[in-house]
Amino acid sequence: MEVLAVVVFLGALAAIALEWTHRTKVALLGAAVVVVAGVIDEHHAIEAVDWSTLGLLVGMMIIVGLTERTGVFTYIALRVAQLSGGRPVRLVFLLALVTGVMSAFLDNLTAILLVVPITLLLADLLRVSPIPLVLVEVLASNIGGTATLIGDPPNIMIGSARPELSFLDFIVNLAPVAFFTLLTVTAGLAFLYRKQLVVEPERQGEVAKLDPAADMREAPYVKRSLAVLLGTIVGFFLHAPLHLEPAVVALAGATVMLIIAALGSAVVDNIPFTAAMIPVVDSLQGDGFDDAAWWALALGACFGGNATIIAAAANVAASGVLERAGKPISFVRFLLVGVPATAVSLLIATVYLMLFQL
Repeated sequence: MEVLAVVVFLGALAAIALEWTHRTKVALLGAAVVVVAGVIDEHHAIEAVDWSTLGLLVGMMIIVGLTERTGVFTYIALRVAQLSGGRPVRLVFLLALVTGVMSAFLDNLTAILLVVPITLLLADLLRVSPIPLVLVEVLASNIGGTATLIGDPPNIMIGSARPELSFLDFIVNLAPVAFFTLLTVTAGLAFLYRKQLVVEPERQGEVAKLDPAADMREAPYVKRSLAVLLGTIVGFFLHAPLHLEPAVVALAGATVMLIIAALGSAVVDNIPFTAAMIPVVDSLQGDGFDDAAWWALALGACFGGNATIIAAAANVAASGVLERAGKPISFVRFLLVGVPATAVSLLIATVYLMLFQL
């Protein structure tokens, strides 16, 4: 059975890398094979689902999905474009910063689904390829998501497994290294794509003509939606003293948001990798507790999510948006950018851990 599991796993990776068919079909087929073949029974398959992680993600997606209708996120993205003045290097850094911050406090998958469609519009307006900009955003989302407990699924899973680690603990221990890594990787990508991101002066002027607030003026419940979103984020900071699971905070915020709508009428995805490594780190600690080991796992899993197009949910989501826009990115093309960025990120993380955590 173990041999069959390995064969199915390697076969699925090969099919995804060679792009024989859509990666979603490959993943579902592989999962079905291991269950039908008896490698894992349906009860254990269900037990393997991390419901706390799913609850937090579902709650945040509901909140962000309803907030998106207010035009707030479109406003932010278009204001960023205007602040850049259409200058490519400035645009790259501003998009990376906004994506990183949104990923930290909304979760990186949601952030990618928000920023990529707007980026496609900006790229079309500036007459540049959207792929370099989207790659910058994908890498920034995984790095930015490292900064908080709710930013990336691996961190959510670690926080659920070790309640001793609060929302504030994640920020204090991971946000500084995530921010430095974000600046370093973005600088490297800006240099790498400097020749592809050349904008004609007349196109730069078009950015200034955009009206970021158009959607917000037409949307109801802007203040209410933002109040619930900010209240939920405050709830994450207070979840430890209130003895509430992060998933409970997210779902409570989603419930409040829904009621207010009612009233108005690298090779392995970092999520299963983290699930596999949490018991390992737990067992290595014995009877003691060393938070450095958990920060190491968080940094490794989140930063490692930049290595391949299937290594993190945000990567898969971004590639799906590009596919639907008729601008697909191949496994290899992503790999050529993702691997060096991951190597640099992990080097920074290693130095940080050695200097400040060990």
